[in-house]
Amino acid sequence: MSALRFAVIGINHDHIYGQVNVMLRAGAELVAFHAIEDDLAKVFTEHYPQAVRVDDSRRILEDGSIALVLSSAICAERAGIAVAAMRHGKDVMLDKPGMTTFEQLAEVRKVQAETGRIVSILYSEHFETASTVKAGELVKAGAIGEVIHTTGLGPHRLRKPTRPDWFFERNRYGGILCDIASHQCEQFLFFTGSLEAEVLSATVANRANPQTPGLQDYGDIHLRTPKATGYIRVDWFTPEGLPTWGDGRLFIVGTEGTIELRKYLDVAGRPGTDHLFLSDKKGVQHIDCSGFELPYGRQFAADIRDRTETAMGQEHCFKAMELALKAQQVAEATPAAKMEG
Repeated sequence: MSALRFAVIGINHDHIYGQVNVMLRAGAELVAFHAIEDDLAKVFTEHYPQAVRVDDSRRILEDGSIALVLSSAICAERAGIAVAAMRHGKDVMLDKPGMTTFEQLAEVRKVQAETGRIVSILYSEHFETASTVKAGELVKAGAIGEVIHTTGLGPHRLRKPTRPDWFFERNRYGGILCDIASHQCEQFLFFTGSLEAEVLSATVANRANPQTPGLQDYGDIHLRTPKATGYIRVDWFTPEGLPTWGDGRLFIVGTEGTIELRKYLDVAGRPGTDHLFLSDKKGVQHIDCSGFELPYGRQFAADIRDRTETAMGQEHCFKAMELALKAQQVAEATPAAKMEG
């Protein structure tokens, strides 16, 4: 069987490198990319010299040999790229957030239903993080009983001088809950095994960056499903002294045990990433997940071939973004949260 051929439209966030590598590891072939920014294109070409840079995205869309389009364009532009790709018969993998408005979500849902193409969002804090994948296996196996609560923490380092202008414009990046917290919304739905969730409360704020008023540097969400609740906190306050971009954590409470993930470092001193701590009736154990397989890429390639939903259910994909958008809407409905940009 010939290799799955894919191309990229939009490389504005570095997550595109993770997206491309996921598919390359799955045996797919990167053939082309489109980017209007010469500086970004130069770096991308250095990483992937096999990819031909095209001056018009239509050359990718109209190439019948290309089955999959990846995008990490400016957040507000990703949905439009997905719609165009689907209408040209291609499946799509987006960086998060896949959509920044309810209107975009409705349009992507509509076109996906009409075309039968696959839309997937590569949530790196789940699908590219081995400890999260392992936690999913443990929960599915019943290691902690029924999940009744999750706490997801997603701090990030701002690195303000390195950020492009669009990063500070609310309408272009979508807001902190739509953007960063979509990771945790997806994990909340995944670990609770639910497609029904409501936002009980949500807040956003600019606590320490008045010179960039369009930036929301803090946000939190309180969620509920019929059988579980959840809390999410995201921010841009990772201190410079921390030896990674953010101390991402996930706490999962079950009826028979708990799981804690320290995804990117263990502040207690263990080296490396992907630390999982399982507490149950037998005791407490630390599991080093760093060497575990990340199955998303091969599953997604198989889904494209077989028209299945093993990497991520299509409705799950949409529901995670719907939940993040609802939280963003709730948070911004309060007068104190009105942001410029």
